[in-house]
Amino acid sequence: MKTTSALPGYHDTKAEHLKRLRRIEGQLRGLQRMVESDTYCIDVLTQVSAATRALESFALGLLDEHLSHCVADAVASGGREAEEKVREASAAIARLVRS
Repeated sequence: MKTTSALPGYHDTKAEHLKRLRRIEGQLRGLQRMVESDTYCIDVLTQVSAATRALESFALGLLDEHLSHCVADAVASGGREAEEKVREASAAIARLVRS
């Protein structure tokens, strides 16, 4: 994981992101309870799909903030940092698409 001294793009919405992640965490705990109580497979799979969509939505929001903050700032400054930020963003998008 790469770290820099600048604040991340999601800094201003950190509380919202944490709230969303706690909700997703609750969904995952719910899945555990469903399996523990021998819930019907299709019902568990339906909830897995919902949790997956929630996590993907979170990732896309974070990516949008990264592009509009970190990448945009680097591109405005130019140079190698700009090229690196664009490469990082492209790689992150590729990982999201493959998952």
